[in-house]
Formats: sequence, structure tokens, C-alpha cells
Amino acid sequence: MVESTQTSPEIQRLSAGFPSIPRSKHWTQCLQRIVPYGITGHVRSIRGTTVVVDGLPVPVGSLVRIHRRNQASLNAEVIGFDGGRTILAPLDNFDGVGQGDSVELFQTYRSVNVCPELIGRVLDATGTPMDDGKSLPFGMKVPCDAPPVPALTRPPIDKILPTQVRTIDSFLTIGYGQRVGIFAGSGVGKSTLLGMLARGTQADCVVIALIGERGREVREFLDRDLGEEGRAKSVTVVATSDQPAPKRILAAKTATAIAESLRDEGKNVLLLMDSVTRFAMAQREIGLAAGEVPTTRGYPPSVFAMLPQLVERTGINQRGSITALYTVLVEGDDTNEPISDALRGLLDGHIHLSRNIASRGRYPAIDVLPSLSRLQSQLITRDMRSAADSVRSMMALYKENEDLINIGAYQRGSNGSIDRAIQLRPAIEAFLAQGQHELVPWETTLSQLTQLALAINAPAAPNNGAIANNSNASGAMPQTRAA
Repeated sequence: MVESTQTSPEIQRLSAGFPSIPRSKHWTQCLQRIVPYGITGHVRSIRGTTVVVDGLPVPVGSLVRIHRRNQASLNAEVIGFDGGRTILAPLDNFDGVGQGDSVELFQTYRSVNVCPELIGRVLDATGTPMDDGKSLPFGMKVPCDAPPVPALTRPPIDKILPTQVRTIDSFLTIGYGQRVGIFAGSGVGKSTLLGMLARGTQADCVVIALIGERGREVREFLDRDLGEEGRAKSVTVVATSDQPAPKRILAAKTATAIAESLRDEGKNVLLLMDSVTRFAMAQREIGLAAGEVPTTRGYPPSVFAMLPQLVERTGINQRGSITALYTVLVEGDDTNEPISDALRGLLDGHIHLSRNIASRGRYPAIDVLPSLSRLQSQLITRDMRSAADSVRSMMALYKENEDLINIGAYQRGSNGSIDRAIQLRPAIEAFLAQGQHELVPWETTLSQLTQLALAINAPAAPNNGAIANNSNASGAMPQTRAA
């Protein structure tokens, strides 16, 4: 099937027959994707996790039903072709599928129902509620696969989005419409940080995609990390690790489609996806099952083609914005593995969570030195940039000499700058630490950062000094005192 790029007279006539439906580009695209129904085929064989079907000439991305003889029908997605045969990826367990079972087309493209009642709900990959709430009313059907915002129509990102996470606001400032990756191994505090961002970020609404999570962690994230405050303004889309790969991929696209729809209504949306690595692993599973040749560390080319298609759909347009944060699960804490390396080049910044910092009990375990916001210099003032650079340089100096300091090989008084880094270490660590339920307003963060930079740039005391670590829950910064 070849889709026309022009609006045909038939489509114009059909859309004109429904005056309550706005004549928009969205509906034109939906109508252009319609193909005749009644197309059927039959199961020929099962190949690994895919089903091979004869006589089903439908486009890739279509949804079909496999009518099993002794069980309920099974939905599947068309993922490719092999000669005259169609390859399907079942969306559920395909036990009971037999040779010769009838296969019928029922949807030519994937879509999700978007309505105002979505806020506060938990959905599965298809947009169906998973919680105990009421069924959703009919809203607008939006395609799960949509083109990104054209490059030349994207306004510049020039407005700060406060997150109320002190380390991010001061050293890794994020703007409305920016895309940032959170890189970390397992068990370093990614979910906790996402919960803080969902509660504290000053966005109109939040869309959360939990891709490939353990079933136990879903409820824990909703109740413990997100809480009632976060759930009240969030839409959560869930696909657990036990579900087939097509559903995990669909969940990521469904969450993005919901965020796009809210953005087009003029809202500033925060999209949190945990994790994009499991999205890539799901596509690897489908690609290999469809016969793709693995390239880099077992990942087929389709993985690296789908990643930019997913992340480029977020960002800012003329009506609203989607600020996206994607967690990246690095294998063995190796931040240079293929998926991490590819995403670092696609996103507008990266936040590294350190296992060593987490083991010391400092949360959020953000390692400021290797982390970067590529738009920070365009967002903050010169004075704030100077203050952040002063603190960052002091942290880098201590890091370079940390081994000598820890083993006692460095003698106080040998280097005044190193002495200053040792002296200010407790104050810097107190500034970077923040409780899970402690949200720091932007003005407070800026004041504390400026105070810390003044302490760094103040003339050195004649004797070795120390910074009293007297920070408290109110956010007061430590003061310099003579030793």
C-alpha cells in the first residue's frame, strides 16, 4: 500500500460529512491510512516469538486478530514480510495458536484515546485503564506513530524549567522542551529521582512511561516515589517486563502520543520514561525474530533507527512543549555501551548517577562532573554560570587529588587550592544532598549556590579552616569559621 501525500477529493468529502470533527492535519492523516477491511489470512507456522501468516497483504504496523480454535482471539502486530508471507508479533501469550487459524485485519494503525480524564490514571500499552477508576469517555484518537515537529518550526529553547532538585537546577539547568538522559546502573536511585522530578517540576502535567519494569516496582513507584501529589497531575503508562516486546514498544509510543496531544492543547508537558534501554531491547527482540542481522553487540540496525524517531517527537512547538527525561540503564555501569552512546548523541544533555556516590549515602547520587546540560549556557545568567563554574572547578580539583587525600599522602599546606578544596568539601556535599521529599524552590537554590561560590572565592584564612556542616532541613547553607 502506498500512502498519498495529497488530500484526495474522497477524503475531503468524507471529512466534510462530519462537521463536529475539526478538519485538521491529524484527521487527514488518519483517513489516509484507512485500508479496506475484510482482509484475512491463515497461520502457516510459528518462528520463535513470531507468527508467519499466508495471504494477509496489509501494511507494517497494522493490527490483526488471530482467531484461535479453543481460546479467545489474540491481537498481533505486523512487523515485516518474508516473500509472500506476513510476519506477526503477538501482543500477548500466543499459546493455543495452531496452523491454519484464521487471521483478520481490524486496525490499520495504532492509536490511543486522549481525553481530559486521563490525568491521574494508570494505563496499559493500549491506553486501557489498569487502575480501579471509571472507564474513560471517548476523546480524540491520536496515532501512536506520529512524525516529529519539523526542524524549522521549532522555537528556540530559552526559558528555564525549574525542577526543585538543587543539583539539576544549579549545575544542569533544564529548559522547556529540552531532552535529557539519566544514565545509571540498576539500584542507584533512578526511580526515586523520577518521583522527585514528577512532584517538583513546574510543568502543567506529567506523562510517565514505565517500560519493562518489574511488576512489584510499579505499585511501589506509584505509592512511594510518585505519591498522591505526583499522581494527581500525572498520566502513567505501564508495560511490565513479562509482557511481549511489541507491548513494551507500544507503551513508549503511547506515552509519547499522549504527551504530544497535551502539548498541542498548549500545555507544557514533562515526559518521564523509565527506561528507553528496555524499549531498545524490545526492538532488538523483534528485529532478531524478524530476521534482521545483528550488528553492534547484538543490536540490529532497526534499534538505532527507532531511537531518534522516538526522541525527536518530543520538544517544543508553536503551541506547547514536551520536556523529556529518559532513563538509560547502562550495562555493568559502562556508559559507553551502544545504546548509551547513541542516546548521548541524540539528547540535549546527560545526567550521570554514580554507584560510588550512592554507596556513600548521598542522594540524589548525581555525579556533576561527567554530567552536562547542553543548553545551560543559553538559559542562565552570567553570574549564575560563574558561580556554578566556581563550585564545579573546586569539585574537579578535589576529585583529581582524592586518592592522595584518602591515603594520607597529601600534606596540608603543600597546595593552597587543594587545601581550599578539602576545606569546602563538607559544604559542597551538603549542597548536593537532598531528601526524597525535600523540594527546593529555584530562588533558594540560586541563593545557596551564590553563597557557596562566595565562600570558594573568599580570601583563604591564615590557618587551615573548615566549613561547619550545619545544613538543615530549611536549606540554610553552612558558614565559614576559623579552625
